[in-house]
Amino acid sequence: MPWLLSIVGSFDNSIVKLLIASILGGIIGWERERRGRPAGLRTHILVCVGVTLMMVVSEHIFEKYKTFADNSILRVDPARIAAQVVAGIGFLGAGTIMRFKATVRGLTTAASLWVVAGIGLAVGSSCYVPALLTTFLAFFALFFLPLLEREIKRDAYSTLKVCISGSESNFTSIMEILKRHSMVLQHYEFERDLAKNEVQYNINVRYKDESLVSKVCDELTRSIKDVSKLGWE
Repeated sequence: MPWLLSIVGSFDNSIVKLLIASILGGIIGWERERRGRPAGLRTHILVCVGVTLMMVVSEHIFEKYKTFADNSILRVDPARIAAQVVAGIGFLGAGTIMRFKATVRGLTTAASLWVVAGIGLAVGSSCYVPALLTTFLAFFALFFLPLLEREIKRDAYSTLKVCISGSESNFTSIMEILKRHSMVLQHYEFERDLAKNEVQYNINVRYKDESLVSKVCDELTRSIKDVSKLGWE
């Protein structure tokens, strides 16, 4: 029975696609799991397998109804489900992005979920070579590029919080100390407490060497009198 063989062949092909998707998604998920990220091995496998299944179903629907004429009331677009996947995966990726004080974490994991969704669509549409190449490139970027990033001196951003007693303005002295240590002013704000006779400075700066933070603190306590509170955020 040719129709039965056709169904079995299609079924086997779908199984192969789902297995390939679980392997490729697992490779990227393993790297995220190893680094302790919120979306790890299971999440990436589920996303890649789920998206592959959606693409397989989309192709199945197209094959089932493609015999309808162009002027038929029924329109079948095999890319419609894929388009919804690309738009909808952003909601899942947004759940992995967390803001902690002045830093944002989870952007790379969100991007890896987005890439895994693309890999699933590629596997589901039988584009195996692009799927394999994308998996290799994504794994290389996640696993090996951090080694290169360690050698790159990146700008750091912090907020210097200084509370000084008295009515005397010490902002100029603070800026001179920051300038001597190659810290560049980005933004600042201050608040004066008339009852306690204190001034609170919040100064956002940009710098490259983390060791400068302790040096600035030491010089501020030595050079400026009546510093009641001092910290970095």
